[in-house]
Amino acid sequence: MMTFSGFDVFSIALVVLVILTLFAGVKTVPQGFAWTVERFGKFTRTLSPGLNLIIPFFDRVGRKVNMMEQVIAIPEQEVITKDNATVTVDGVAFYQVFDAAKASYEVSDLNQAIIVLTMTNIRSVMGAMDLDQVLSHRDEINERLLRVVDAAVSPWGLKVNRIEIKDIVPPADLVEAMGRQMKAERVKRADILQAEGQRQSEILRAEGAKQGQILQAEGRREAAFRDAEARERSAEAEAKATQMVSEAIAKGDVAALNYFIADKYIKAFGQLADSPNQKIIMLPIEAMSILGSLAGIGEIAKATFGEGSAAAQAAARRGSVPPSGTAGSGPAAPPR
Repeated sequence: MMTFSGFDVFSIALVVLVILTLFAGVKTVPQGFAWTVERFGKFTRTLSPGLNLIIPFFDRVGRKVNMMEQVIAIPEQEVITKDNATVTVDGVAFYQVFDAAKASYEVSDLNQAIIVLTMTNIRSVMGAMDLDQVLSHRDEINERLLRVVDAAVSPWGLKVNRIEIKDIVPPADLVEAMGRQMKAERVKRADILQAEGQRQSEILRAEGAKQGQILQAEGRREAAFRDAEARERSAEAEAKATQMVSEAIAKGDVAALNYFIADKYIKAFGQLADSPNQKIIMLPIEAMSILGSLAGIGEIAKATFGEGSAAAQAAARRGSVPPSGTAGSGPAAPPR
């Protein structure tokens, strides 16, 4: 039977103590974490990821801090907006520890501190906004919250990366009122578009009528210009004819004057006969004087074409001119 002396027991105990001491002095820190070291309860240094050595029985690991980015759910809470509307709001916050010592010893409960700080600032930021702004400016709310909360947690060795508002829930009666408001707004816009379409249609029709009147006026102007030009040409011709007759009279040719007067007289009777309202033709007593003009015409024809033509014209005149007693006796018999 093997026996151990007191020296052997001491040696074995010493070896075991050394092994335990070595294990107590060697620390392996995983990636993404940082451990704090405390000596007699006082912070001395921070262990980085990997193999680290500490003094056994004097040093000990204080806090194991997660250095990775973490997310915290912000609980629901009721917020009263600037226009006294109550909404229910919740969100999430993303933060990361960059100083393990401060995160361990500057604040008691890190997660709870971040939650309370974020909820308080949500009430502050959203309480200064109207309901419409709260519902439509979510990005602005997130930005303002991030700026305020990040500045507040900086002494704790933290960096708040993002704060997101998840849900904004107004009361049910308020949602119903918003629905009616949206419907009324859409009906209003539809009426405005319809009225605008009618307005444009009226404008286009008025423009078309205006262009039509302008074109008609231009047509009347052109027609008047053409009529004036025609009257001018006729007046010029008349003036030229009168000048020629005047020159003939000045030379002693009275037959030309008789022809001129007879032509005017016959044209006047022709216009009187062509009148659509004329039913009875009244011949004046002075109609016999036209024979003198016709005689003048005969003289001109005789001088121009010879005796044969003058005789033919005289025969035609005797067949067409009624006897003097009949022409000047009075009004003609009415038509049957």
